[in-house]
Amino acid sequence: MKLNELLTYLHEKSLEFKDNPTITSIEMDSREVKEGSLFICINGYTVDGHDFAKKAEESGAAAILAERQLNVEIPVIIVKDTKRAMAVLADIFYGQPTHDLHLIGVTGTNGKTTTTHIIEKILNEANKKTGLIGTMYIKIAEEQRDVKNTTPESLTLQKTFREMRDKDVSHAVMEVSSHALHLGRIHGCDFDVAVFTNLTQDHLDYHQTMEAYKHAKGLLFAQLGNRFDHNHVKIAVLNEDEEASEEYKKMTSAKIITYGIEKNADVMAKSIKMTSKGTEFSLITPVGTKTVTMNMVGKFSVYNVLAAVTACLASSIDLDTIMKAIEDMEGVRGRFELVDGGQEFTVIVDYAHTSDSLENVLKTIKQFAEGRIFCVVGCGGDRDKTKRPLMAKIATTYSDQPIFTADNPRSEDPQEILRDMEAGVAGEQYLTIPDRKDAIFYAVKNATKGDVILIAGKGHETYQLIGNEVLDFDDKAVALEAINQGR
Repeated sequence: MKLNELLTYLHEKSLEFKDNPTITSIEMDSREVKEGSLFICINGYTVDGHDFAKKAEESGAAAILAERQLNVEIPVIIVKDTKRAMAVLADIFYGQPTHDLHLIGVTGTNGKTTTTHIIEKILNEANKKTGLIGTMYIKIAEEQRDVKNTTPESLTLQKTFREMRDKDVSHAVMEVSSHALHLGRIHGCDFDVAVFTNLTQDHLDYHQTMEAYKHAKGLLFAQLGNRFDHNHVKIAVLNEDEEASEEYKKMTSAKIITYGIEKNADVMAKSIKMTSKGTEFSLITPVGTKTVTMNMVGKFSVYNVLAAVTACLASSIDLDTIMKAIEDMEGVRGRFELVDGGQEFTVIVDYAHTSDSLENVLKTIKQFAEGRIFCVVGCGGDRDKTKRPLMAKIATTYSDQPIFTADNPRSEDPQEILRDMEAGVAGEQYLTIPDRKDAIFYAVKNATKGDVILIAGKGHETYQLIGNEVLDFDDKAVALEAINQGR
């Protein structure tokens, strides 16, 4: 595509060139620039892309998109906001791929990963070729690749959607984080269905207040489309039991379908029965009532299933297909995942890293635990500090043996993080074991028949971030090692 043709889609720009080169790719990382690339200078948290303009030119960039004048010989296009412009250009350059996909976005504090995986499972059961973008990975049909952010930058998103379209994917499901919404990463994504799971405290290091955090989540529904296109209906799937849904109803002009357990909703779960191995409930929908027997445990799992069921009904998947997929679902890696090493006690690995998600998991465990509950938990460094004492309080309230340990301390001193946690539980009974492996081994060594060990916070992650190092660490693998050593 010629540069001038590409730039016709930018309304505000200053042109500093006469040439009209052919653009072969768009890059925001100077290390990825090749002959013919348009390099976009992004001012990030730690580095400013403008500082790498010369390097991009030397690597063969044909032109540069920037927010200020640059000392280079190639064409420079100056815009007020390169991130906003990048979303427009990426959408056009990759041929507006989301216009050809049935795109489902899921936002909320907890449950995004599980809900998107359940949706994908249902769509696969309906013989739909799918793509998935989320915390754990990007998946295009059967191909899986690593991802840096829950919701990638707009450039990566549009490139990924184009790959999906080229590989005949018809339905795509993605987690949509509050950061991505606030930073405009999903600008240009043509969502068909938007799903809200829940809203509890998280990311206040970034958003500062719960009101700002709630507003950021609501942008997904506000941007869902404002015209009534009855041949291409946009649908907002909202949790009726969540207070924030009332505001999101006002923010969207899309058709609204609700789900819930407590309040009257379009899709509901009634007569919920739980064991340590699974859950049974009556699923009530506008197209029929079914008895669901699933392998996933906990009220939070029921909410995730309801969200997925409602999204798939909104996507014209029949109820029988939905039922078969749910009953075959084994759960998601690192989400209330049972660790079975032949031991007489239960070990569960879960991604719970907010006070609400930790409380939900521990309350679920209390419903079936025959013995003591051990809770191995920490808090991430360089993240919301205000939730640290809250997490500790939840652990001491709902477990018999809370064990505070390291999570991903990043650049912070792990001992400082632990002191922040301990500040919320003065006078309570707990253990502090800074080394995460030692903490897991302690719990396994001291657990007896009927006890339950919850290892919370990291879930599917196979690494630990300490300072500038990325160390191999897998909660499940460490727990199995401890179990095997104890035999």
